[in-house]
Amino acid sequence: MTQVTQRPSSGEGSPARGSQATDRVRHRTVQAGGLEVPILEAGSGPLVVCLHGFPDHAASWAGILDRLAQEGYWAVAPAQRGYWPGGAAPDGSYRIASTGQDVLALIKALGREQADLIGHDFGAGAAYAAASLDARRVRKLVTMAAPHGRQLLTALVTDGDQQRRSWYMFFFQTAMAEAAVELDDFAFIDRLWREWSPGYELPDAERAALKETLGAPGVLTEILGYYRQLFTPPADEATQSLQVRAFGALTVPSLYLHGADDNCMSVELSDGMDDLFTNGLERIVIPGAGHFLHLEQPKTVADHILGFLNS
Repeated sequence: MTQVTQRPSSGEGSPARGSQATDRVRHRTVQAGGLEVPILEAGSGPLVVCLHGFPDHAASWAGILDRLAQEGYWAVAPAQRGYWPGGAAPDGSYRIASTGQDVLALIKALGREQADLIGHDFGAGAAYAAASLDARRVRKLVTMAAPHGRQLLTALVTDGDQQRRSWYMFFFQTAMAEAAVELDDFAFIDRLWREWSPGYELPDAERAALKETLGAPGVLTEILGYYRQLFTPPADEATQSLQVRAFGALTVPSLYLHGADDNCMSVELSDGMDDLFTNGLERIVIPGAGHFLHLEQPKTVADHILGFLNS
């Protein structure tokens, strides 16, 4: 594994943030995996699928989508299962094997044999799973802020620092979680963003759009399912087998990005994961960035992604 610590660039800003980028991003739905999946898309060319995590949504990729489109790619950001009314998991599963299957189904539904994948947080888990389940469908893999393998689950048992960072995971197991998260215009979500990306302030319009996504009927309970299924094995053997495969070795070239100031996932969690990447892994730690590094330093992140995809 090659590890690079990237110096912060001067004049960091979005590759095309704001109304100009938004105007070039198209909205539609695609039938895939038994769902009518809302997607954002820009450009044309080789397919790149961008996968969001929590507490986030597809719209946060708008600037990256626009930058990828300008560089000759067809960039697509789907809503993850559960993130829109009517988007509840058809099989009730919010495990990474299921979200990985969603990615593979979307690639097929978009009429392509293969795609590059970019995933952040739970989106990284979906990207790992897709590449593990069917490497033929994934050309290159870029993930951010969530390592591959069992490190996190191990750290939640053995590492007091990561237990402190992950307090919300345990809270989400309780029956009071929905009420607490929704209270006072989702102040809970504001707190997570402040803690996870210290010094970064999500613009008001983008914050309002995110809260609109989370506040849509039925959505919050569904997306808390990602956490409520995190610590329990699947009941059926078929899903158990898929979960094991989803955490398996990866045979596609891979790039991993992590913010040095991430207060959600310790950067040390990605140490030693190179044994799971049999076709090369480059890890880049970006100083001055927290958990939402693609929003905090979008130009730097986009430059790294494009350098990797174009190499």
